[in-house]
Amino acid sequence: MKTVKLSGLDRRAAVAAIALAASGFAFAQQPSGPPIRIGSTLALTGPLSATAQIHKLVGEIYIEQLNKRGGLLGRPVEWVVKDDQSKPDLARTLYEQLVTADKVDLLMGPYATGAILSAMGVAQRYNKVLVHHTLGIPSLAKYDMQFPAWSIGSDPATTVPNTLFDALAASPKPPKTVAVVTSKFPSIQFMSAGAREVLKKRGLTEVLFLEWDFGNRDFGPIANRVKDAKPDFVWVGAIGLEGNLLLDAMKKIDYLPPQHFYLYPAPGPLLASPDAKNALSATIFEGQPPFTSNLGAAEFVKIYGERAAKAGFTDTSVETQAAASYTAWQILEAGVVGTKSLDDKAIANYLKTNKVDTLQGKLRFDGTGNFGDDLMRIKQIQDGKWVVVWPKEVTSGGAKLLAP
Repeated sequence: MKTVKLSGLDRRAAVAAIALAASGFAFAQQPSGPPIRIGSTLALTGPLSATAQIHKLVGEIYIEQLNKRGGLLGRPVEWVVKDDQSKPDLARTLYEQLVTADKVDLLMGPYATGAILSAMGVAQRYNKVLVHHTLGIPSLAKYDMQFPAWSIGSDPATTVPNTLFDALAASPKPPKTVAVVTSKFPSIQFMSAGAREVLKKRGLTEVLFLEWDFGNRDFGPIANRVKDAKPDFVWVGAIGLEGNLLLDAMKKIDYLPPQHFYLYPAPGPLLASPDAKNALSATIFEGQPPFTSNLGAAEFVKIYGERAAKAGFTDTSVETQAAASYTAWQILEAGVVGTKSLDDKAIANYLKTNKVDTLQGKLRFDGTGNFGDDLMRIKQIQDGKWVVVWPKEVTSGGAKLLAP
């Protein structure tokens, strides 16, 4: 056998390569062959577009990362995404097209509960796995091959409000009276109804309850009613920019609630509002310890920040929407890698019987409706940034909820 002599530089390179291999890293091979096509829709236009743009950016980042490390099953991955215009009926039609005309290999869920349920119906018809980002009403998830990336548990209408009111009860000035104002957007209305039951069971007094139609732009009457009710705390069942619109209406009448919570806001615009000081919201992830120690989190936070800034996003931080979206891709990848196939039934069985490492931590899908644990936390705007303030074990640097 011929002996090959290595130079000092070559020897060092060989030693480094062996060390990398021993530590579990491998050099990614370029993917080859026909692409694996993953189809989905997003609300790229319409009232949900501000938040859907986050999901679009995350998907682009994930596909780039995935292909850089060798794709799936050694093949490149292509994302086929269509605009559902924030319309669930259109989402249903487009998912039909993705399966029948475009013949995609796998599906990825859209953004928002209505569109997700539409996509779920199509997935069920064709026995396709559907991993989805942000379904807000778990009890509606009847299909056994759907998997949630948003870790809100199977009963968020109870668990999420209790987490919020636990945080408030532990604050320097716990509220005694509460106003509940909410959109009729299905998942928002569902969560707000749960909040009403929770606050009553906790002995708090509801001084106002108001609803508005999704798509409403006139928040003046609502702002006046809130001001007249003089609540200690306002639960705002808002989605997207609705919270900003309500704050603008309040400012016009020289009113700002003592304490206020926004359920599903557009996080960047709310953060940018000078009137949102000390506003509270719920989150599954923020780009801070201990969250950043989870799988892929630190790298994603960095890349997303750079790309979001380049895209002109008001908020370049990773929070619930971006985290849920990234998690969905991690779940789908884990199913394919774990089964070494694109077989939907095999992927579904794998996900039901294995925990998946994600930037939220290890997730399980063996609970009611394939939901696992409720990982929702409470965050607050402090000094111009979102900070997790509850529960204590996931706060950073001793952060606490600030009260007026």
